[in-house]
Amino acid sequence: MNILFVCSQNKWRSPTAERVFAVGYGVNTRSAGTSRHAKHTISVKDILWSDLILVMEYAHKKVLLERFRNELQTKDIIVLDIPDDYIYMDDDLVAILKGAVPAYLR
Repeated sequence: MNILFVCSQNKWRSPTAERVFAVGYGVNTRSAGTSRHAKHTISVKDILWSDLILVMEYAHKKVLLERFRNELQTKDIIVLDIPDDYIYMDDDLVAILKGAVPAYLR
C-alpha cells in the first residue's frame, strides 16, 4: 500500500508522517505539499503512485480536487484535521499521527 501524506509546505507535518510510518507499518510512504514553494510540490506522479492520500487539512483536499480532479476519481482522500501548529517530529504531532493514521492502513 502506498500512502501519500500532504500538507502545505511539505516541511513539518507531512514529512513527519512520512517518516513515522515508513518503517514497521508495512506500507510505502511519500509526502508532498500543495504550495508551489513546498519542499516537494505534489505532482500527478505522486497522485498516481498513491493508493491512499492523507491530507492534514480540508484546504489541502480542496486544492487537490481543484488541480487533480481526473486523477483522483479512484483515490480516497482522508482529512486528518491536524493544524499547522507543529514542527518536524514534534512529540505531540507524532502522537496525534500514531493515534489517527493506523485506522486507515490495510
